[in-house]
Amino acid sequence: MKEPAVWGIHAGRTGDADSLFLKDNVVAVGWHEMGDLSKIPCDREAYKLAVAKAYPNAKPGAVPNNAGQLLRFACEIQTGDLVLYPSKQDRMVHFAQVQGGYLYAPKVSPGYPNQRPVKWIKAVPRTQFTQGALYELGSAMSLFQIKTYADEYKEILAGVSVEESVSQDETVGIVAEEIEENTRDFVLKTLAQELKGHPLSHFVANLLRTMGYRTRVSPEGPDGGIDIIAHKDELGFEPPIIKVQVKSGEKGTVGDPVVSALYGKVGHGEFGMIVTLGTFSTQATNFAKSKSNLRLISGTELVDLILTHYEEFDSSYKGLLPLRRIYVPEPLSSKE
Repeated sequence: MKEPAVWGIHAGRTGDADSLFLKDNVVAVGWHEMGDLSKIPCDREAYKLAVAKAYPNAKPGAVPNNAGQLLRFACEIQTGDLVLYPSKQDRMVHFAQVQGGYLYAPKVSPGYPNQRPVKWIKAVPRTQFTQGALYELGSAMSLFQIKTYADEYKEILAGVSVEESVSQDETVGIVAEEIEENTRDFVLKTLAQELKGHPLSHFVANLLRTMGYRTRVSPEGPDGGIDIIAHKDELGFEPPIIKVQVKSGEKGTVGDPVVSALYGKVGHGEFGMIVTLGTFSTQATNFAKSKSNLRLISGTELVDLILTHYEEFDSSYKGLLPLRRIYVPEPLSSKE
């Protein structure tokens, strides 16, 4: 006999289908524009065509993703399979067993018309699971199959306690690393797309102001390689005077000629700085290391500075880069 599959499902982006799930003994997904899914052949290509037709403005990458979820919900989930629902309302993981096939019920729930009948059999506090199991259950998709930690969920359903400590859970650090990496990608992509060319100079000037500098941004057009003049005093006469060049290419590598050219414009007692969303060549990096008054800021270092000084940013730039502070787990250092 085939082992029941384990599925994870979310009750909408804000958990708005929580009551529908738990009171009506169903699990459901939205996509109400699709209509009755039972009229679509259980074929991936057929679902892709149906999704593209129902959502003509959907991004190309969203079509196969949504089609796959709908196909799994209507055709691949089997009676007897387990469904796990992590409720945002009570912070419990609810276990259910699928009781039957696909149902189209727009009159019951116009927003979540695509339903499967289930029997809720157990609710377990999130603290009973390893971080890795919770991480898999936290998928960004509305419906997904749980594979890596399926056995752990089955054991807990059967009453077996999971003894692994937080310090032994290798996924604890992965959560933090992936969130941080996604945030960095978001910041760099947003700056590259929304602040191409001269507008990025104004952004960097704002960053420098949060660090205690006064700034003057060169007018758009030929600037002789100097985009920003930064200084500490009110009039800009007292050292240190920093001459800044800003490169907005996200994927570009700034080479030694650009760095050398800027340094040629740095006078006695002045400092030079190049800021890029990309990287620097080895030659450029080595050249800068030999100059005590020259600083290169790569995209990675720029994001570090942005995250450090974000709270002091102008509201317009906070609107461009909407971020909020969260706390994520880090792996505990092993004891010798």
